[in-house]
Amino acid sequence: MKGGGNITEITEFILLGFSDFPRITALLFIIFLLIYIMTLTGNLCLIVLIRMDPHLHTPMYFFLNNLSFIDLCYVTSTVPKLLFSFFREKQTISVVGCAVQYFFFSMLATSESCLMTAMAYDRYAAICNPLLYSSIMSPTICVRMVMGSYMGGLTCSLSQICALLQLHFCGPNVIRHFFCDVSQLIHLSCTDTFFAEVLLAILATIFGIMNALIIVVSYVYIILSIMKITSTKGRSKAFNTCVSHLTAVSLLYTSGVFVYLRSSSGVSSSFDRFTSMFYIVLNPMLNPLIYSLRNKEIQVAMKRFQKKTGT
Repeated sequence: MKGGGNITEITEFILLGFSDFPRITALLFIIFLLIYIMTLTGNLCLIVLIRMDPHLHTPMYFFLNNLSFIDLCYVTSTVPKLLFSFFREKQTISVVGCAVQYFFFSMLATSESCLMTAMAYDRYAAICNPLLYSSIMSPTICVRMVMGSYMGGLTCSLSQICALLQLHFCGPNVIRHFFCDVSQLIHLSCTDTFFAEVLLAILATIFGIMNALIIVVSYVYIILSIMKITSTKGRSKAFNTCVSHLTAVSLLYTSGVFVYLRSSSGVSSSFDRFTSMFYIVLNPMLNPLIYSLRNKEIQVAMKRFQKKTGT
């Protein structure tokens, strides 16, 4: 129990952001602005390309289209407010505003994790059951999997918000981060946080660890199937269809797990804030590049698009 009796609840938080680095404020603003512009441009271009090219109307690119949409929304849930904070001496956010920001951040992060799992299953079906692929990954199934990802994110986020809204804040109100991080919100609460912490642990197990296990199992079967392919060219082609997704998944989970293991105490250091940039800001920017640079179908589609538009 962190508090009791007559308490005066606070109505707003102060987001520390990067205000303790005044000498590089201008540089950080430019870096974040450029990253945000590149993220919007890269993901929007990928969405338009997939929508306009009939050759990309397949399950894999249907999932990729939704991944780009999630990344657009995901980075927009935090970065614009961060950019605005560089022009203010003290960046405040109401308790309700903080809850709303975390709601969208959590929902999109969880949805992306679930979608990554669906994409791993898609690669499993394509490589391990190529003859049944069309029936396994039918348009109806693909839509249900994507909707399931969004519903999973919504359920997870709503559950967390309901738990957080039961907390009271009456003491320090400085969040040592550039967004409303749940571990710090729990740390700042002056009431019992046991239920919230247990719920977060359960949700992390269901939507984090379980998704990761499904992805790992899928790739174990994928690797075993690739090893059975006799021709070197066949093995290379099968592996190349998975390498982009595997790279994106590795970056997402390694960066996220690293940051949240360090911040489990609720105290965020300057190092944690900078490392958080990777999974919050850089991952959404890198995903379009990861799926484009080694993907011949995307490259060919870009050439077709350029010829069609005369650019």
